Amino acid sequence: MFSQTFVNAAYIAASILFILALSGLSNQESAKRGIVYGVVGMGIAILATVLGPEVTNYLLLIPIMAVAAVVGWFVANRVEMTQMPQLVAILHSFVGLAAVLVGFNSHFDGGHYEGAEAVIHDIEIFLGVFVGAVTFTGSVIAYGKLEGSIDGKPLALPGRHMMNLVAVIVSVLLGILFVAFGWTWPLIIMTVIAFVFGAHLVMAIGGADMPVVVSMLNSYSGWAAAAVGFMLGNYLLIVTGALVGSSGAILSYIMCRAMNRSFVSVILGGFGGEAVASNMEIDGEMVPTDSDHVAQLLDDADSVVFVPGYGMAVAQAQSSISELTKRLRDKGKEVRFAIHPVAGRLPGHMNVLLAEAKVPYDIVLEMDEINDDFPETDFVMIVGANDIVNPAAQDDPGSPIAGMPVLEVWKAKNVIISKRGQGRGYSGVENPLFFKENSRMLYGDAKASLDALLQKMS
Repeated sequence: MFSQTFVNAAYIAASILFILALSGLSNQESAKRGIVYGVVGMGIAILATVLGPEVTNYLLLIPIMAVAAVVGWFVANRVEMTQMPQLVAILHSFVGLAAVLVGFNSHFDGGHYEGAEAVIHDIEIFLGVFVGAVTFTGSVIAYGKLEGSIDGKPLALPGRHMMNLVAVIVSVLLGILFVAFGWTWPLIIMTVIAFVFGAHLVMAIGGADMPVVVSMLNSYSGWAAAAVGFMLGNYLLIVTGALVGSSGAILSYIMCRAMNRSFVSVILGGFGGEAVASNMEIDGEMVPTDSDHVAQLLDDADSVVFVPGYGMAVAQAQSSISELTKRLRDKGKEVRFAIHPVAGRLPGHMNVLLAEAKVPYDIVLEMDEINDDFPETDFVMIVGANDIVNPAAQDDPGSPIAGMPVLEVWKAKNVIISKRGQGRGYSGVENPLFFKENSRMLYGDAKASLDALLQKMS
């Protein structure tokens, strides 16, 4: 068994490794190293905690850890990379539920707090349970929307903003009663309200805002973990929760900026799901094409840019697009990828899929790095993306996505859009790009379309 001094030293080492992990995950080249740091740090944290002086009931703890390890191993091996957003969302819910359970346990345990310390401890319990409950149900709803088991359309109940405000005010009043008198019933009622509040909050947010929601819930789960740390007097949980909470908040801000929307507007006025007509008159028509024509365009092009979106993830077309990239580069063509910050259903979703398919890091560029190059690009192929390449964001002031920075693919010589059909994006906004003279629609499953191109170019 380790002494408390040794445990604290191990916690400091784990905290440093977690910071190094976040630093490593900031770019693709160092991401693997960052993951190793995080895994080692978590291993040290678990070992130090299990062998610490406060743990005595190993007969109960070891079987529980073994079961959890088997479940984690099974899930990690079963989940496809395309399902990572759903997995992240549901893992956030576990953190939230843990905060709720630890909060109630801390309340019933009582501890040995008096005076100001007792007040502070009760505030920690109340805030931890509230944030944890909101995180739990909000993450479950986010999982359902990402998985498709819950409709991606925003469920906007009449007077929902007032309902949310009342829920917060009532929770604050219950918190005052709980801290002042130590009663259990205000904590229970608040927990129920927070469960409903979290579900209602995310149900009202449309599918187009899901990347920001996942990032937001990531931040919530961090603050919930920090609250648990305060309740238990565990410094590692406090540090780790603060790292996750702050990094999630920063990421949410970056995502909102990439959509030209404020965080408050996302939470209070999420859009997505309903078909929205453009306020501008759209000239032209969607012109279909086939793999023969696309193969000829690729053969004639010197510079090629692929724009992946969630459709690529759904079709699991990343390996096919990687092989096509290899063949084009072998012919001496310049091939690059353009990644929008909110492409997919999770920050970095497209980068991970392309890395999994062995696409070289140096040709995967962010929007700001490649947007100015489209006028000199011969060929652009959009694979399952929609809103992130919609010119209405710049040309239609009345569009719901007006002002959102987008990839200016329409400035390229030829644009091919790989889509299953003529449906609109997750935001439901019509895309004038599909009607432009230099655009052609390659209908069908993205993987099947790319495989057909591979056969033409073999």
